[in-house]
Amino acid sequence: MTRRLVLLRHGRTPWNHEGRVQGHRDVGLDDVGHAQAAAVAPVVAKLSPAQLWCSDLERARQTVAPVAVACGLEPRYDERLREFGFGDLEGRTHTELAADAPDDFTALRRGDYHRISTAEPLAQVRARMASALGELLGLLEADQTGVALSHGAAIRVAVGELLGWPAEQFGTLGGLPNCTWAELAENPVTGRLQLVALGRGA
Repeated sequence: MTRRLVLLRHGRTPWNHEGRVQGHRDVGLDDVGHAQAAAVAPVVAKLSPAQLWCSDLERARQTVAPVAVACGLEPRYDERLREFGFGDLEGRTHTELAADAPDDFTALRRGDYHRISTAEPLAQVRARMASALGELLGLLEADQTGVALSHGAAIRVAVGELLGWPAEQFGTLGGLPNCTWAELAENPVTGRLQLVALGRGA
């Protein structure tokens, strides 16, 4: 009897396409992102989720809308599932950062978010994501699945936190393309979460 967590990244935004850092900026989906959300919705519905949680940022809200319809669930919006806050880096392109803030750019590309000078503290993101996902997991009965719609960097950190990885190993986890997910399942013997899929999608 295994409970599962599916951590789904939002669809593409104009800023994703332009290579801009988003963080807490409330950017909506572009046409590609809406198409991605529509395509992934029936795939997620086949997982028969019992719970559907979502970041309160607009790109996540727009992604979860067709998922909610396909699953027949009302999403619960939770600010704890937001992306990392990247402070002064938000709105700037990767090209600009590479030229003007090369250390921050290198840390961003490596997933070393704790080394970014203006970023939300890593411990804070770990704590809020683990709090939300732990609460979600606690609502699931045996063999039920919970879906949390969140953001790329936040999901990467959450996976590492839920698996008990030290901070320096978070960056070894590959990034999720838009509208794909990471899946964690409880080991039926130990009860510990295990990573069973990364990058699944429509």
